[in-house]
Order: sequence, then structure tokens, then C-alpha cells
Amino acid sequence: MRMQIILTRKDAETKLKEKFGIEHFYDEQWKSIERILRGERILMIERTGFGKSLCYQFPATVFDGVTVVFSPLIALMRDQVRGLVKKGIPAAYINSEQSHEDNQEAIRRAKNNEVKILYIAPERQENDEWIEATRHIKLSMIVIDEAHTISVWGHDFRPSFRRIINLVQFLPKNLPVLATTATATERVQHDIEQQIGGQLTTIRGSLVRPNFALQVIKVMSEDEKMIWLAQNIGKLDGIGLIYTGTRIATETYAKWLQFVGVKAIDYNAGLDADTRRSIESGLMQNKWKCVVSTNALGMGIDKPDIRFIIHTQIPASPIHYYQEIGRAGRDGKPTRIILFYNESKDNGREVPTDLVLPLSFIDGARPSIKKYQKVIELLKEEPLSEREILKKANLKQTQARVIKADLIDQGIINEVIYGKTKKYEYQYNAPVLNTKYFEEQREAKLNELRSMEQYIYTDMPRMKYLCKFLDSDEQMDYRNCDNTNLEKIHVVTSLELMKKLEDFRNTFFGSSDKVRGIPTQIYQRYMIDFP
Repeated sequence: MRMQIILTRKDAETKLKEKFGIEHFYDEQWKSIERILRGERILMIERTGFGKSLCYQFPATVFDGVTVVFSPLIALMRDQVRGLVKKGIPAAYINSEQSHEDNQEAIRRAKNNEVKILYIAPERQENDEWIEATRHIKLSMIVIDEAHTISVWGHDFRPSFRRIINLVQFLPKNLPVLATTATATERVQHDIEQQIGGQLTTIRGSLVRPNFALQVIKVMSEDEKMIWLAQNIGKLDGIGLIYTGTRIATETYAKWLQFVGVKAIDYNAGLDADTRRSIESGLMQNKWKCVVSTNALGMGIDKPDIRFIIHTQIPASPIHYYQEIGRAGRDGKPTRIILFYNESKDNGREVPTDLVLPLSFIDGARPSIKKYQKVIELLKEEPLSEREILKKANLKQTQARVIKADLIDQGIINEVIYGKTKKYEYQYNAPVLNTKYFEEQREAKLNELRSMEQYIYTDMPRMKYLCKFLDSDEQMDYRNCDNTNLEKIHVVTSLELMKKLEDFRNTFFGSSDKVRGIPTQIYQRYMIDFP
């Protein structure tokens, strides 16, 4: 028997108006909410801006207990908790940006049923204090936000998300679970369905964004990107985001735009938490024409009127691209989406320059096989904690966690508790490490990058191409791109701007010959973070 809350749509929308100030649900939202109130498990695949968060926030206010939302997005936690508290809905979050005391207070409030919604970063599941707390929290619902991250075939797989599945599998079958994502191919969808298990219903909506004007600008140098931006950024409506591939590039492009009189600022994960919060707040207040960022900015920021997104670096896959551009135009108004692509092969790699960076990320995505073997040999000798593995194998924490997750998945090691300490031990008669699986993963990522490169050269309507890749190819008349009714953009350089660019390099980097000891030509072309 399922525990159910019976609520008509009319009564629910009365409560919606009282709590959230919203008149009506979308039909698709109500379809999900109705099932959640019946205690069902739902996988929701809906476009960015659809209103997925309301599909768990509203039921959370109806349920008696705490809704726990697992999210990798710290900015989203801050933004949504702030908004919920303003509406009089008690909410809190637990993440690495807060002090230990603040996190403890959030746990205390959840244990005492003083919050309706508790947001938590998945990595916190490694924390013994949180594991102990879950035994004393009156759970009403579990939400897995950005659910593609629990799938190894997802574009942003995180091993720590897999631990959520361990929790879900121990939950009563009538406790509702909602997994949400805007970017899941059918392969990722089936993987998520298999992991969550139970009687899971998948709701897949339309991913088309008809208000997007999609264009690609092919160039032969970084100079051309910078010149076009200097010529045109001020002509674009509203404010927007410029995405780069590295932290160094965020600084370079932001300083260049400032140099030519554009109000811009750079943002990346290397900034301290207070600075990031300040920039996020300034973005909400339209303080700059544009924020130049790595893809660390945008996810979870509830700003409906971002009018343009420009990528200076090709993303790793069409899924990444769809998700990143989805942060703009949530209000449905016309929005410019532009992707630069440097076709030059003058880089010693015999591949287009803009593929160098994503290829290097793919090559370095997993620790070497030697590191896996080192961990296996150490655990054959004795069980070790994560801290001991880091020290004895000389690994970074991220490397160790990827290796642990892979070895657990393959049945080579498992977790054990020694007193209050979690350790990892080698399984008796364990199988040999399967490296074929790693090659399959690498090939899958290479195929995704090839598909992203095909987006540059396709003659198909660009939104149709993205939706088709995401297995959401609706039958409709796709338009609004440079393959249909919009112009092809070509960069026209000028001697004046070329001179200004040279002056910029001399001013900010001290010499036209070198930047941070690196030849300017290489620095400007690759924009790669050197150690």
C-alpha cells in the first residue's frame, strides 16, 4: 500500500497561490506533482527553465517531514534557500562553503523537523556526522537534482552521487523520489531508471527552445574572437554570459573587454566564496554587460532575463552545450546563442585548435592504470581509510574517489566499518581490474566531442541537431539559426583593433613577447591553465 496525499488540482493551486504567489501549475508540472503526492518515484527530463524545482518544493510544503535535495550546485542551494525563506518556507543547506557550526545547525534543525527542505551536496555523504543524522531525520521525500550525474554515461558523472542510490534503495517503497535533469540521452535515462529501481515513471518533455537564435562563428585565431567581441558585444541586447575553457581565459577576455570600454568581470571556481557570491549578486542586479566565466557560473542561478550566451571554447559535447546555453532566455524572450570555433591547425597537434583543450580533458579524465593497481596492491595488504589511501598512494582526493568508486563498482573492494572509521578492503577472490570499461568510457567521450564538432558543420537546423542528439527530436518546423533564416557571421578585422589588441597585451602582460614566461602566441591561442 502506498501512503497518499489526496489533493485536487484546484485545492493545490489555492495553496500554490498562498505559498509561492503563482496562480497555476503547467499541466506537465501537475502531472508530476500528483504522482509525487501519491508516493511514486519519478524521473523528470525537462528543459532548463521548465520549473522543475517547483515540482519538489510544492509537495515539500504539503508533506509532514523533511524533503532532502541532493544537488551539486552550491549557487542553486543559496539562491533557492534564500527564495524559500522569503516566502516563509523554512529551508537550509549543507555544503563545504559553510562553517562546520552552520552545517551542524542545519542538521540539528532537520532532525527537529524545523525545516521543510534541506539541500545537501552529495560529497557530504562521505561525512560520518551526516550519515548518523539521516537515521534521525523524518524523511518525506528524496530529490536528486542534476540526476545525469549518477550515470557513468552522463556528461558530468560524479562518483559521490552513486552513494545517493545506496540511500534510495533502503527507503520505504512508498516514500517519493524525484530525479530531475534537463540533459539525458536515452542511454543515460535507462541507466538512471535501472539504478533508482522500483516502480519508476519517466516523464520526458520537449527540449526545444524556440526563442534561441543559434549561430556559429568560425575563426582562424583567438585574435578574431577578441576583435569580434570588441566590435559587437555592446550591440547585443541586455546582459549575458561569455563562457571560456579555462580560468586564465576568463581573466584575459574580461580584461580585454574592460580595455575596450565594456563593463565586464571574470568568474571561476578559483575565486574565494565571498567573491563568487558578490559576482553572482552583481549578475542578478545587471551590474555588468557580461560576466566572463568557466562553466562554474550559471547552473542554479534563477535569472530569467540573460539575453545572450557566447562560448569562446567548444564544449565537450552537445549535452554540455545544451545545458550551458539553457541558462539564458528562461523568460521566453529572444536570446542570442553564439559559438566561436577556431579551425586553425597551427598548433603542432594536427587538429583544430579549439579541440586541443577538450581532448586534453578526455586524456586526463581518469587516473592512470598504475594508480589503480597501486591502490589494489595497498588494499591487498590491509584495509585502509580514504586518508590512508591518499597518503600511501600519493593521490589527490578526486583521484582517490574516482578509483574507489570504480573498484567498488567492479567488485574488487568494498566498504567496511572499523569502530567509527570507514575503511576499504580488498575482496577475497576479486575479479581482475577491467580496463576495457575505461576504454569504452573514453571512446564514448570522444564520440560526444566529435558530435559537438559536427554541430559546427551541420546544415541541419541547429536546435533540431541538439534535440536529436538528446533523443528528443520533436516533429516541428525548426528555424531561428544560421542554417535556416539567420545570417552567417564572419569576422572582419580592422587595423585599429589589431593595434588596440597589441596595446592590451603590452599593458596587461608586460611584454608583447611573453605572458607569465609563456610566448604570447601560445598563451593567446590555447588559453590553457599552465601550472
